Amino acid sequence: MNINDKSNPTTYIPNPERYNTMQYNRCGNSGVLLPKISLGLWHNFGFYDSFENARNILKKAFDLGITHLDLANNYGPPYGSAEENFGRILKKDFANHRDELFIASKAGYDMWPGPYGNNGSKKYLVASLDQSLQRMGLDYVDVFYHHRPDTETPLEETMHALSLMVKQGKALYIGLSRYSPEETIAAQKILKDLGTPVLIHQSKYSMLERSVEAELLPTLLEEKIGSIVFSPLAQGLLTDKYLKGIPEGSRASKDNTYLTTDEVPKTIEKIQKLNDIAIQRGQKLSQMAVAWILTQPAITTVLVGASSPNQLAENVLALNNPDFSQDELNLINRILNS
Repeated sequence: MNINDKSNPTTYIPNPERYNTMQYNRCGNSGVLLPKISLGLWHNFGFYDSFENARNILKKAFDLGITHLDLANNYGPPYGSAEENFGRILKKDFANHRDELFIASKAGYDMWPGPYGNNGSKKYLVASLDQSLQRMGLDYVDVFYHHRPDTETPLEETMHALSLMVKQGKALYIGLSRYSPEETIAAQKILKDLGTPVLIHQSKYSMLERSVEAELLPTLLEEKIGSIVFSPLAQGLLTDKYLKGIPEGSRASKDNTYLTTDEVPKTIEKIQKLNDIAIQRGQKLSQMAVAWILTQPAITTVLVGASSPNQLAENVLALNNPDFSQDELNLINRILNS
């Protein structure tokens, strides 16, 4: 007799070919290999989202060879809920695969009330990682980031806190997010002296947001620090969703999002021209946008979000056509600089 259990109780068996299909890059000056495409749990994994959908996205990611999962203490909503849901899924489906996963968390934004729930003090960072580990049911994370620079706290204090957590075994590696080139160099010097150098830096980068190219990416190469970039599709602008304007129900049509209605008209002509190139390459615009980022030698992995397993699989197809001719790169640059 079948049971009417909607919670997908069957045992998850991963795709045995997952490591033969994904491509991996070495992360900085380390022994760590990361998939060229990683999964971010910023959206679609909170308490207000479908737990079963989140579970299926993670299974699809692992089946595709995506081993790197990116979280933070305040991902949700509400804050902490993405880590808590991830912990539940980890226990249900990935208990036997923890050592195949590279799990990241971060702290640096407001997390709880009072003077110790924000920024970069040792008090905040140590407490936040302890809470994150409890929510996820983990003994350690693979990398722990300071989520943003804090000019009010001495850099030495923040870096000593990160180094302490590595030495305590609560994190294996240290990451920095949104640090400027100068801040990255200063932080790396402190951490190298402490014997716990920076593994990876996280920054925003896409065809429409290229500010990291001039100084940050060369700095990461020089310092031998890996690079993971977020918002590669510019909050959906670099997809086919906005080619004809702002569709009803899209992210740009909603309040309280990072993509506003005035951004679409300013970029729609560029997006349409880029889409023409993608079509000629036999790709979707989103796939070309991801592949283009990976042409940068400093980039280790591209962090994508996904609202469904199919959307994630579609983004990973970017790896099927990663090469660009010089003519294509020149034309893309002319469009982006116009």
